[in-house]
Amino acid sequence: MVNSMTGYGRAVNESAAGSCQVEVKSVNNRSLKIVLHLPEAFAACEVELENIIRQRVERGSVSVNVALNMAGADQAAEVNQDVVSHYIKSLAAAAQACQESGINCTLDLGQILTLPGACQNRTISSQEELTCREMIVALTTEAIGRMLQMRQREGETLWKDLLKHLNDIRTAANAICTQAPLVSKQYHERLKLRVNQLVNDAKMSLNDSDLLREVALFSDRSDISEEISRLSGHLDHFVEVAGTSSQVGRTLEFIAQEMLRETNTMGSKCSDGQITRWVVQIKGCIDRIKEQVQNVE
Repeated sequence: MVNSMTGYGRAVNESAAGSCQVEVKSVNNRSLKIVLHLPEAFAACEVELENIIRQRVERGSVSVNVALNMAGADQAAEVNQDVVSHYIKSLAAAAQACQESGINCTLDLGQILTLPGACQNRTISSQEELTCREMIVALTTEAIGRMLQMRQREGETLWKDLLKHLNDIRTAANAICTQAPLVSKQYHERLKLRVNQLVNDAKMSLNDSDLLREVALFSDRSDISEEISRLSGHLDHFVEVAGTSSQVGRTLEFIAQEMLRETNTMGSKCSDGQITRWVVQIKGCIDRIKEQVQNVE
C-alpha cells in the first residue's frame, strides 16, 4: 500500500565516553533530496550515509542531523599556547600604553581564549574516529528505519482518505450512468412540445423524421458513455497501482489528472442540471485526491 513522504526517526547511543544522537526527518518533494548535518570531523561519512538513504528511500526531502558529544576531559578544547602567548604580549603592550595615557585597562584571560586560534578542538585518534563513525552509521540506519515506520503509518491514514474520495467518485459516476440515458429522452419530449407549439402557431407541418434527426444529433453530441467508462477504468487502475508497491506517487498523480480530464469532458458535453451537479462533486473529490497524492512516495 502507499507510503507517506512525511516521517521522523530518532536514535541515541549514550555511554560513559559521551553520547551520539541522530535525527532523520522527511517531508514531501518531487524527487529524492538529501541534506546531511554532520560534525566537521566526520564529513567523510556523507557518502556512506547518502548511499544508505538511497537504498531505502525513493522519494522525499530527507534531512539527517548528527549530534556527537564527548564526555569529561575528552570534550575539552585544547589551548594553543603559542597563540595565547602572542595575544598576551600584544595586549600587555596595549594595556601599558593605555595606562600611560591615564586609561585604566586590565587583561581578561577568559576573553583572550575566545579570540581566533586561541582554542582548538582536540584531535581524536584513528581508533576513536573509527568507533564514532561506526556508531554514526548504525544510529543513522536505526533512525531511518523508525522514520520509514512512521511513513508507513502515515501512508495507511492517507490511503483511507484517498479511498473515501474514490468511493464518492464511483457513487457519483454510477448515478450519472443511470441519469445519462434519460437526458436524450427528456430532450426529445421538450423539443417535440416546443416544435408542436411553433408549428401550430405558424400553421405549418413538420415531419417526425426531422425531429428524430435533431434528437439523434443531440444524443450524439451529449453522449458521455465513453467518458464514464474511462473514468471507471481510471478508478480501478488507481486502486490497482496503489497496491503494487510503495513508490507509486508519480503514477497516482498522472491517473488523477486523467480522471479530471474525463470529468471535464463530461461536464462540457452534457447540459443536464443533475449531471452537472454530480460532475462538480466528482471534480471536488479529484482535487482533494491530487492534493493528497502530492505526499505519496
